[in-house]
Amino acid sequence: MLSLFPKTATLDAACWIDLREPSADEVARVSARLGMALPTRESLAEIEASSRLRADAAGLTMSAPLIGRLGEAVVLVPAGFVLREDVLVTIRFAEIRAFDSVHEALERDHLSGPQEVMIRLLEEIVDRAADRLERVAETLAEASGEIFSEPARGHRLGHETRRLRRLMVKIGRSNEELVRVRHSFLAIARMASFLLDRCEPRLAAGLRDRLKTVAHDVSSLDEFESSLVGRTSMLLDAAVGFISIEQNDVVKLLTVVSTAGVPPVLIAGIYGMNFKVMPELNWTMGYPFALALMVASTVLPVLWFKWRDWL
Repeated sequence: MLSLFPKTATLDAACWIDLREPSADEVARVSARLGMALPTRESLAEIEASSRLRADAAGLTMSAPLIGRLGEAVVLVPAGFVLREDVLVTIRFAEIRAFDSVHEALERDHLSGPQEVMIRLLEEIVDRAADRLERVAETLAEASGEIFSEPARGHRLGHETRRLRRLMVKIGRSNEELVRVRHSFLAIARMASFLLDRCEPRLAAGLRDRLKTVAHDVSSLDEFESSLVGRTSMLLDAAVGFISIEQNDVVKLLTVVSTAGVPPVLIAGIYGMNFKVMPELNWTMGYPFALALMVASTVLPVLWFKWRDWL
């Protein structure tokens, strides 16, 4: 799909040409307008800095992985930017909300040229990435509160393990979101620096300041994202640790039960042997004595475990 801004402009007079999942015919028309071949999806996906940031006599060609949607899935998708004196061309292969927001804003605001559109796009991308970081921070804060809360009295191990597992899944998804934001930030930071370097003589003072603000915002948000990554790792370790503690408590309880249950079984086995000469068989108090001995042999190990603070 090909979108032109201003909307009333022709292809030759447009300030911004936005290509979203373009057809071969649309690519051919825009390529003829620029007098150069547009970058393909494969070339936009390359990770080398020399492939993502190029300058020639005609203008600047840049690419970055941005957070977009393919159906219901949120993924990183390659996006391309071709910036020239008279036009900005963007190429994307998925729905990217930042682009759509700028479309709506440009219908109301006055444009000074393709450079301002480019900076407006970068500002919107950074703003939306910051919103994602805020949502991730809220999710992690909620997960942290649940993980470190006191379990309900009489809670079952299976229920507690399932609860912690759900939290681990939530934290893992948050970590994936952080990875996407970080990849996007790295590319945006390089693009901002590249634009400042290559367009410095031609950038108006206001646009130059806005571009520096974008670079500064990316730097500060990157530090915030790094702190969230550390918190994510800590919460995952904590959830695994609590699951291990719960399971260890069960194993400890089973150990105590088995240890306390061995002496009575031994006593019952001794008195269950069929020997003719066994003094307690003819003793009136023999049966109560055996029962008392079994009870004592069960209680004493339990008391010893408590004394050692193992229970």
